[in-house]
Amino acid sequence: MFRARQASRTRDIMFRARQASRTRDVALHLLKLAVGIDGVDHLRAVQAARLERLGRLIHVTRFTPRRAEEILAGGSMYWVIRHRIRVRQRILAFDRHETKAAGKPKCAIVLDPELIATDPVHRRPHQGWRYLEGTAAPRDLGPVGTVEIPEDAFPPDMAAELRALGLL
Repeated sequence: MFRARQASRTRDIMFRARQASRTRDVALHLLKLAVGIDGVDHLRAVQAARLERLGRLIHVTRFTPRRAEEILAGGSMYWVIRHRIRVRQRILAFDRHETKAAGKPKCAIVLDPELIATDPVHRRPHQGWRYLEGTAAPRDLGPVGTVEIPEDAFPPDMAAELRALGLL
């Protein structure tokens, strides 16, 4: 009886571990246009000034994502700069943000200051933010500053074909 219970607990633990690893692999992310940003260095400079001014790095939006719990389980904010996803930042929390003017409270997305370069992937313009499933997220290239980010990257179809041929 004891061994059967022990084996059952072991199976449950293994099942939960497999589920957790699958959840991490397919984390939910947010996709956001970096409006008014010319490049990765410009985004880094704007965020550094905001971090110095506020003491933490936040991005304020009107609404809190409905799937916030899924995002907080390892999700990131993917930034679209000049029609291409260029970098991502880990999302640390969602906080309520009060404005000085009387009105509805907003959502502050608390971001990790580290920018991680990604494969440049073309995206069409949109308003607000969009959900990005973990399986559709571009692969990481490394922390910004340690890797060269091509500003004029190949179109995604061509890059995928070149990558398949081993040329990229």
